[in-house]
Amino acid sequence: MPTAPQTTDELYEALQENDRRPYGRTRTVTAEELVDAAEQFAEPVPLVHALFELQEAYTYGSEPRKSPVVFARLLTLFDEQPDVFDERRRHLLFWRFKWVANALLALPEIPLAALRQWLTEMRDRYEKAGLGLQPYYGQAYQLAAHIGEGTTLAHELWAGRSRTPLSDCEACEICELARHHLAAGDDERALDIWEPVLAGKESCQEEPARSVSYALLPLLRTGRTDRARELHLAGYRGCRRNPSMSAEIGRHLEFCALTGNEARGLELLAENRNLFDEVESPLELSGFLTGVEVLLQRVELLGHGDLPAAGYAGRTWTVAGLRAEVRGRGDDLAARFDARNGTTAHTDRRRARLERAPLLDALELTLRTRRLDDVAPAVPVAAPAARADAGVPESLPELIVRARALEEQGHPDARACWARLRTRAAARDYTHPEDPAVGPLVRLRADLLADEAGRAGEKDEFAECAALHEEAAGLYEDAGAPGDAALARACALLATAEIPAEGADDAAGAKAAALSAAHAAMVRLHEGTPGLAPYQEARLLRLRATALGLRLQTSGSEEHAAPVFAEADLLHAFAIRHDVGSQISGALLLRASTHALTGDLPAALTATDVLLDRLRASGPAWHLPRTLGLRGRLQLGLRDAQAAHADLAEGLRLAADWPAGSVDTTGIHSDLAEACMHLGRPDEALRHLTRSAELGLRDGSRTDAYCSYSNAAQLCLDLGRVEDCIALLDSLLAGPDVTGGELDERLVAQLRLTRARALHAGEDLKAATAELLVLSAESAGWEDDPGSHAMIAAETAVLLGESGEFGRAREAVEQALAAHARAPRYEQLSNCLRELARLQAQQQGPDGLADALAQLADAGRIADEARAAGYEAQGRSLDTALAYECGRVQAHAGEYEAAVSALDKALALIGEPGPEEDSAEEWAECVRLAGAVEGIYLERPAPALARLDAAVSRLTALGHTEEAGELGSLAARLRDEE
Repeated sequence: MPTAPQTTDELYEALQENDRRPYGRTRTVTAEELVDAAEQFAEPVPLVHALFELQEAYTYGSEPRKSPVVFARLLTLFDEQPDVFDERRRHLLFWRFKWVANALLALPEIPLAALRQWLTEMRDRYEKAGLGLQPYYGQAYQLAAHIGEGTTLAHELWAGRSRTPLSDCEACEICELARHHLAAGDDERALDIWEPVLAGKESCQEEPARSVSYALLPLLRTGRTDRARELHLAGYRGCRRNPSMSAEIGRHLEFCALTGNEARGLELLAENRNLFDEVESPLELSGFLTGVEVLLQRVELLGHGDLPAAGYAGRTWTVAGLRAEVRGRGDDLAARFDARNGTTAHTDRRRARLERAPLLDALELTLRTRRLDDVAPAVPVAAPAARADAGVPESLPELIVRARALEEQGHPDARACWARLRTRAAARDYTHPEDPAVGPLVRLRADLLADEAGRAGEKDEFAECAALHEEAAGLYEDAGAPGDAALARACALLATAEIPAEGADDAAGAKAAALSAAHAAMVRLHEGTPGLAPYQEARLLRLRATALGLRLQTSGSEEHAAPVFAEADLLHAFAIRHDVGSQISGALLLRASTHALTGDLPAALTATDVLLDRLRASGPAWHLPRTLGLRGRLQLGLRDAQAAHADLAEGLRLAADWPAGSVDTTGIHSDLAEACMHLGRPDEALRHLTRSAELGLRDGSRTDAYCSYSNAAQLCLDLGRVEDCIALLDSLLAGPDVTGGELDERLVAQLRLTRARALHAGEDLKAATAELLVLSAESAGWEDDPGSHAMIAAETAVLLGESGEFGRAREAVEQALAAHARAPRYEQLSNCLRELARLQAQQQGPDGLADALAQLADAGRIADEARAAGYEAQGRSLDTALAYECGRVQAHAGEYEAAVSALDKALALIGEPGPEEDSAEEWAECVRLAGAVEGIYLERPAPALARLDAAVSRLTALGHTEEAGELGSLAARLRDEE
């Protein structure tokens, strides 16, 4: 705390500010400092407030040892100066007797006699104060349940009594009642009791998060898997990283372990690593550690004990190592509680959890389904395994010959053969065969380098690709294989041309020039290399055509199209003449792609049809998936989503016949997602988007993968699947690509912005506002993108307004306006200002009218600027929306005549409704509000009814029955009230 409060007003303001902070060390330390500050004042009331705040910080910051000490000071103050405690403070004091009981219960070093003595003190104090004893019996039941003895009688004494104003909230009592039946093995009855909490009808600071964590396994045992999944996502978010809810997090980890989601469990464990060191409550820690052990035990049982795991700070942990550590600590805590209580309840409960068998083999919890293999440390993988029928020989000479033959054909199974050869050649006891058909070792090394170069090129690692090809070319020359050397050099030329030019003012122009130079060099290389085999010459022609195709793609210049067609025709004629099947289809594919690049989609589609006919008749079959993918993309461009979906789905099906990585299934899934959206099948689109992202990550295409995940998250939000959206984004943002700074910061910002919007949609206003405030501060430094800052600051302002913080909201608006001046965002700023005006008038009434009108005046200036710039809003007209909002603001502030005038102006701007749905809806809403203000608040039903009846007739005649029905209902209400 920078400066200690010097007045009581400053102290109360600081207490309120601290109350807005999340529970944790920062809030607790500040509360301690505020107690010190409060002691300087002569009057005791500020100290009482500060002590209450400190006890709350200790309680919800999981520091049970300190909470009773603070309460003792409060109780002394109450005994010495009871008049200081007004009705509210007195209620709070007696309420917190329960907090102390729970704190003492959580400490195994507190003797059982002391626990019972405290409950006796609570009962005596309640009786003396004339308070009902149901809260006391509630605490007595919790002690009995904790010990594991006498629960039946204690439950009857508590549950049979009427509630009092000091009883635990309905949600908390429901949880205790349900847990009682859960302990008795009655899942159905427990879930029935829990339903009001699980459905969100009863809640408090700890609920429904606590009840959800207990209900997860009963839901699975009773077959309610979808409900369990839904509640896991929402419930976990309610307790993540919270020391006072560490036991709940442990139960979520256990849920993951028992549903085949061990990888997600490890991810959540890493997200909550802070709990190992921050949880001061032994009881909470015991629950957390047992859940952790259930997870780690399952992972180790599945053979992944060497996986890294997030554990205690100060060292690196494996799953097996952390499990051993956690087991020792967990056993010790259970033994300490049992020793204090004189029972074996805690050891027995812990053993039961650890011995519980998985309830499901696999339950898809999130859109980003991950396996334990996915979280294993990356190890070099040469290539995907060959298909069972790929015919990879065991004989070394046969394997080398087979690999080269497949490579000549461009067959995808060549990759598996090279992978097998790479492993065998790297062995210390490798002996190269003395076989003329195989050739020298130096040639095999060149082959392996060329294969490695090809894989680097697929990952867009062009510099590495070029260097490897050059090295391979040198080795081929040493081996007396000039044709292969020429091919490797041509590949190196193409890869070098694709290396991005650093510092170039015209990057596209520089790349196009580099590709032109590469093509010219390839032509010279081709002409200067005699004795080429047909397959080698065909590949050189293909590389030449590819260089020109990339140049056309880069420049977009029409003059670059003809040379591509010429090279493709040259390749096609040569391949036909020498019957090089893979290059015949390659030439046809180049021709179709070139038509597409020039924008002639019908010609591209025709060329693709020709290619498909040939492939189905003569092969090669492995070109079919790629060609169908191209045809699907063309159909999307021609707006035939149904045909596109059919082609892409067939391409995906055929791709499964070939080794992973040989077909761009990442792109096919992405295109299928687009087709599904056009067909109105968003759930299917979501599956394809996430699959595309998963494949992209495995292939090393990090940026494209995260863009797909970002689109998937936004689609989730659009579909109302808020918890799915948040869970996906939480997983992404906690991943090493983000935390390690490997991902583009603007893409990360987009993920966080979507998360903030999802939190807002999920009614977590506090978390959403906090995220947007951080994003707004960061985006203020984006000198190259002030428009994005304007948008983010505007959204931040609205959320601050929803929280009632209009001063801070105005500060955010000023930032948005300043950024808007540099990069206009007319619609976003207008929407923000109008919404802030509405919120202020709605929350503050007449007192907020002046500020609300000032916001609307700014919105008016934005509308004038937009009109002058010729900007057309994508949604409602800025002018009509502003006029309507003026009416609504005036109505909220009680200025009803002004409200009706503003709404009449809005109606004039909108004009008479037509058959279009949007204009009719906006017009009807203005009429409805004007009629309500005039008929109800101004008590002028006659003109209001005339307005409404005319509107109903007009809308009915135009076929807008829904809007007409709403206005008719209002008119009927006015007539009833006459």
